[in-house]
Amino acid sequence: MNPSRPRIPEATVARLAVYLRVLTGLADGGRAGVSSGELAGAAGVNPAGLRKDLSHLGPCGVRGVGYDVLGLRDRIARVLGVERSRPCVLVGLGNLGSALADYAGFGSRGFEFVGLFDSAPERIGQVIGGRPVRPVTELDRVVAETRATIGVIATPAEVAQSVCDRLTAAGVRSILNFAPVTLTAPAGVDVRQVDLSVELQVLAFLDTQRDAPVPALGGMA
Repeated sequence: MNPSRPRIPEATVARLAVYLRVLTGLADGGRAGVSSGELAGAAGVNPAGLRKDLSHLGPCGVRGVGYDVLGLRDRIARVLGVERSRPCVLVGLGNLGSALADYAGFGSRGFEFVGLFDSAPERIGQVIGGRPVRPVTELDRVVAETRATIGVIATPAEVAQSVCDRLTAAGVRSILNFAPVTLTAPAGVDVRQVDLSVELQVLAFLDTQRDAPVPALGGMA
């Protein structure tokens, strides 16, 4: 971690990213200020939790006035390190990978795909999101030339580990994994797992619990 930046708990970092998204939307809509209650509500947290999270950034708002939207947005962006564009590479251009590559929202949030890769011959040369799909054999060279720091894996589970190994060997130190498998990475490499099937299973459980009858209270003996 950059010693010039405060140490912030990972859970707080995740919420700061949500605050950044909300503030960016407010700024795009022309808003100059926002109250802690409104920002907390839009982010799905309580105001006390919001203020605790923002305390890691130092003084931010004015009591009774709220927060300056642009100022707070830019401060969070600097702390998260997204004030400048981050070069990323994506491996696996199936349905999910293609959707990710074609999503314009990443660019507006400081992330640029500088290389798209796949091993299927029929996908090589396709243009997705304005960029051509390259063979995986070019991965090392592109990472070196672009200094890509983030890799996104959207491959089948059986090849995800080999892709992870190749990315880390090329110099990538942060990986977002959409493949339904746990990856093993060298020390110093951060891996974030996004398993859509697990998330759906959690939602199915919550939905089941919502519909379950409430058990009656037992009587006194």
